[in-house]
Amino acid sequence: MSICDELQTREEEILSPHACPSSRSKGRERPEAPCIIRTAFQRDRDRIVYCNAFRRLKHKTQVFLAPLGDHYRTRLTHTVEVSEIARVIARSLRLNEDLAEAIALGHDLGHTPFGHGGETVLNEIHPGGFRHNEQSLRVVDVLENNGRGLNLTWEVRDGILKHSKGHGEVVPDDLNKLAMTMEGRVVRIADIMAYLNHDLDDAIRSGVIRGTDVPSNCSKFLGYEHSTRVTTMIKDLIFSSVVDEERMELRFSEPGFEAITHLRLFLYNNVYRSERVHREFIKAKRVLSDLYYHFLDNKDYLKQKFLEIEMRGIPAETPLERRVCDFIASITDRHALSLYEKIFLPTSLF
Repeated sequence: MSICDELQTREEEILSPHACPSSRSKGRERPEAPCIIRTAFQRDRDRIVYCNAFRRLKHKTQVFLAPLGDHYRTRLTHTVEVSEIARVIARSLRLNEDLAEAIALGHDLGHTPFGHGGETVLNEIHPGGFRHNEQSLRVVDVLENNGRGLNLTWEVRDGILKHSKGHGEVVPDDLNKLAMTMEGRVVRIADIMAYLNHDLDDAIRSGVIRGTDVPSNCSKFLGYEHSTRVTTMIKDLIFSSVVDEERMELRFSEPGFEAITHLRLFLYNNVYRSERVHREFIKAKRVLSDLYYHFLDNKDYLKQKFLEIEMRGIPAETPLERRVCDFIASITDRHALSLYEKIFLPTSLF
C-alpha cells in the first residue's frame, strides 16, 4: 500500500459523511497517474502554491493601494488568512482539510491589480464583463503552465468558481450559488471572515476610521481585537451549523449573523466607499483603462509583455480583447504603475 493509499484510507475512516474524500474526486479533465505520496487535493494545493499567479499576489492590493507600511494586507496575505480559517473550520467539522486549503489558496488567483477597483474597470470596458472568480478559474485552466493550465480536480475548480459573493448574501438560500462540496462552502464563508477582520484592522491602522467608530453591537458580540473577532466568528459558525446524518447546513447564530452583516455594511459604507479609498481607486481605474486600450492598439508589444511575465501558449484563436484582459488582470500593482509611467509619461531627452 502506498502512502497515498494510506492517506485515503485514513480519510474514509475519519471524515464526516458530508465531506469529500480525495478517493471520491470526480477527477481531472486530463487523466493523470496518481501520486504515491500525495492525494489528488494535496497535489492541487502544491500546484497552486508553486504557480506564477500565486507569487504575483504578494504585490496586488487588498484594499489600500501600494501601502508604505509593512503590516498592511496584500492579496497574498489575505489568501493565507482565508486558508487558515478554512482549515480550522474544516478540521472542526471533519471535512477534508486538504480540499478546503487548495480552494482557499486558489480562490483569488485571477484578481486584478488595485483590488476591486481594477475588477470594476475591467468589468466596465471588457466585452462580456469581468469577474475575478471566473478569471481565477481561467488562470488554473488555461493561463498557467504555458497554456496548459494546472489541470486541477473538479472539486477544487468548482470551489474556486463559486467562492465569490461580492456584496451578495453571506450564506445564500440559492444552492446554485454555492459550491457542490461542503469544503467549497466553507471557503466562501472563510473569505468573508478574513476580509471583514483584516480590512477593519487596516482601515484603523491607516486612519480611515477609528476603533471607536465600529458599531457597538458588533464589538459587543464579536470582540474588540482581531484574534477575538476571528475566533468568535469561527466558533459561532461551528456550533450553530446543523450537522446530522442527513445533512450539514453551515449557518451562524442569529446574533452572530446580525453582527457580521452589520460589520460588513459598516465597512462598505465607511471604508470601501470612503472618499479616501475611492479617490485612489479612481486613479487606479484610469491607469488600467489607459493600459487596456493601449495594448488593443499595440498587439506586438502585448506579445512581448506576455513573454516577460512567463505567460505563453494562449491559443492563437483567442480574441485580442481577451488576451489584453488576461494580461491586465495578471500584472501586479507596481507593474501596472511602471508600465503606465513608461508608456504615457514623458521623459527628458537630455
